[in-house]
Amino acid sequence: MAGERDAAAPGGQGLMRRAGQLLAALLAVAAAPPPSAPEPGTDEGHCRPGDSSPTIEVSVEGLKDRTGVLRLELYSSDPKDFLAGDKDLLAAGKTFRRVVEAPPASGPVKMCLRAPAPGTYALALIHDRDNKRSFSIWHDGVGFAGNPPVTHGKPPPEKARITIGNGRTETVIIMNYMRGLFTFGPIGGK
Repeated sequence: MAGERDAAAPGGQGLMRRAGQLLAALLAVAAAPPPSAPEPGTDEGHCRPGDSSPTIEVSVEGLKDRTGVLRLELYSSDPKDFLAGDKDLLAAGKTFRRVVEAPPASGPVKMCLRAPAPGTYALALIHDRDNKRSFSIWHDGVGFAGNPPVTHGKPPPEKARITIGNGRTETVIIMNYMRGLFTFGPIGGK
């Protein structure tokens, strides 16, 4: 009955109120971010409990902060594939695996990634501090297997290689960030 009174209110105020509520609801739906699709290579990359597949467990050191996400990426040992676009690699049937995780608020940071088979691969770790899915040399951090020095570009692929055996292989990656106008390296200059 109250609805009938609103609709019959002088000047159509009840109708206007309903139209406003409908408009507010539609705007809320339109403004909601779309559901995020998983990043390419992530389904195959996650370690699974009790799985005896070849895996790499990375201890991450030297994070600038605990914001954003960490992207651990595995590439074939072919220099042409190192840091190539994920969609291009997957479309060509080449090796690419990725694990994306938010860093824990405190404590040690460890990430686990499944390899397709035992072998030699290139391994990169990106600290996407603003979670924009793109690397900013001014804002984000990066590290590689073997911890090669990072200067004005990516290291040679052979410097970021790691051999993964059957079962679990462990390594440590030290993160590098912009530390001034022309210096890129670990926090604290290690």
